[in-house]
Amino acid sequence: VGQSLGASDWVDVDQPRINQFAECTGDRQWIHIDIDRARKESPFGGTIAHGYLSLSLVAALAMKLGLAPKDASAVINYGLDKVRFITPVKAGERVRLQLALIGVEPKENGQFLIKSKATLEIENNQSPALVAESLALIIP
Repeated sequence: VGQSLGASDWVDVDQPRINQFAECTGDRQWIHIDIDRARKESPFGGTIAHGYLSLSLVAALAMKLGLAPKDASAVINYGLDKVRFITPVKAGERVRLQLALIGVEPKENGQFLIKSKATLEIENNQSPALVAESLALIIP
């Protein structure tokens, strides 16, 4: 507890990924998928990733950082205690996850709940895309 699990590899958040997320979720707001309009009208100068697209990257990147013990039979996304979307991720930017262990709580049947601080950084940007307190249930 209190230790960093490190930083993940960089992940591309390109327009095709944003478009796929829009199709998958039905969230087709122009600020995400209309490149021409976003260049003209968006305060960001182009399209941006959905906040929930950025958030959806946290679980997979946390697993790559070794959040769960190698001998766990399952890891279940248990939820989030707090999420703040701080800086939009522009199409074409790269992000990575910084993860720190906040707490471990024993549960029934040898299970335990891991709470971590997840910071999704944007390459070459001082401000992160998001900061979240993420919960994962570990099943032995």
